[in-house]
Amino acid sequence: MENTNTTTVTEDVDAVSVEASVEEASTLDRRYLRPKEIAGFLLTSFGQKNLSQYVNAFRQFFAISFLGMSGSTYGIIMFIESIYDAVDDSISGLIIDRTRTRWGRLRPWLVIPTPFWAIAMMMLFTTPSFLVHEWQKVVWTVVAIFVYNLGMSYFGAWTIMLYNITPNNNERDNLIATSKFTELFGVFLPSIASMCVGFLPGLTHNAVGMQDIYTGFAAIITIIAAFTAFFGFSAMRERVPLASREQMQEVGVVESFKNVFKNRPMFVLVLSGFFNGFKSVGVSSESFYWMHNSKNVAHGSIAGIFTGIPNYIMVPLAPKLIRKFGAKKVCVASGIFAGLAYGATFLIGIMGNGGKGFLVDWEGHNAIINLAVITFCLTVCGLPNQLMNVAGAVLQGDVYDYSEWKTGMRNEALVQTVQNYFGKAANSITQLLSGVVISAVGYVARKDEFGNIVPESNYNTLIGFWAIFCLLPAIARFLYGVTLMFFNVDGKFKEQMLKDLEVRRRERLEKMNEDEAPKIADAE
Repeated sequence: MENTNTTTVTEDVDAVSVEASVEEASTLDRRYLRPKEIAGFLLTSFGQKNLSQYVNAFRQFFAISFLGMSGSTYGIIMFIESIYDAVDDSISGLIIDRTRTRWGRLRPWLVIPTPFWAIAMMMLFTTPSFLVHEWQKVVWTVVAIFVYNLGMSYFGAWTIMLYNITPNNNERDNLIATSKFTELFGVFLPSIASMCVGFLPGLTHNAVGMQDIYTGFAAIITIIAAFTAFFGFSAMRERVPLASREQMQEVGVVESFKNVFKNRPMFVLVLSGFFNGFKSVGVSSESFYWMHNSKNVAHGSIAGIFTGIPNYIMVPLAPKLIRKFGAKKVCVASGIFAGLAYGATFLIGIMGNGGKGFLVDWEGHNAIINLAVITFCLTVCGLPNQLMNVAGAVLQGDVYDYSEWKTGMRNEALVQTVQNYFGKAANSITQLLSGVVISAVGYVARKDEFGNIVPESNYNTLIGFWAIFCLLPAIARFLYGVTLMFFNVDGKFKEQMLKDLEVRRRERLEKMNEDEAPKIADAE
């Protein structure tokens, strides 16, 4: 009799084990995302990318060239703004992580911040007539930038949605690659703006000025970004199990920060992001290069048509390379390659004004040849850009997963807050440099009778623009790749970590169902 019972118990245990294994396998392979959700995330990505790209590309150029602010003054404003933004992110991260509503933790923050950055966009790209004195321009710009960053701090919940709408890592990685492909169209509207600035004033005999074009596109892009954010809010769901309000209250604010500081891979990303941030100095100054070295700001958009082509090939290729080599190795190789490519481009020449370069004498060459050569060089430099974007987003997901594995709680917003805190504290240096370097090369904006910018002719200033344009990105990319060699969530360790998380999440769901069962029974 005892043997029969033992056999029955053993068979039951085996059956439970088999059932658990089947359930685990089905969970790992299960697809969660509906087409509408994918569309919602991708459209939100499109709107946000166009908005941020427009601001990053043109706000410095607009403030210095049209508002009449000096480069040094702008740099100081951005330095102070970065410090404030780091503190603001600390608050917003805690609020987002502890938000619990009927719509979820993250979705409300897709729509709540939209009025803030909408107002800020109009302020950043207008020059009201009452702004006469320097101090008035400073106050206007400070308010605009602070309001913009306040809205974007909470809208940052959108980036975290990527890691919460599906618990399936393969599905998440595929969505990352798809979103990065969609983001390629995020430079579409800013590129059209540059084309219009370059050609429209001449075609309309200056009836439509450069400043009017920047203001008009700011309004259009803001409307599109707001619409896509509302659509994303209505289309997406959050699926990764979260700690309850009670569990969150058990872990205080100080303890939450302590848990985040135990996250080693996060600090590696912070350091790599600090080095890579120096590229933003070159990016924010691109309009100066195209306007003055190349003599037409529209040349940047023309070059972008060709330099962007490889991106459409590299994004679909990225998931295959990540599966074969791992996200870490892809980022390391991409960063070092880009650093060397930018360095070689810097040595070729200044590519502007038909002047003599460092290794090549470009004197006598026409603008078309210069544009063709710089376009080719930038295409080579940009080959790994999308590999870094896709693989970098995967590494960010690894940081969030590591935090959950290490502490038992999923606190992406707080992790992102700490990352942003260090990143923006470091970014304050690059923001200061972005304005200071423009003054350092001796540039002072000159306008014609229609209020349009007159191209610079001073050779030393053009060399300075060229150095900002490609030497700083060379250093930034190279140090980014080297730093990520120390990222530890990789290989077998990562595989075991994901298995552990799968078990813990299933146990959490089972416990939640057990806790809800008595409440349902009492209600009945």
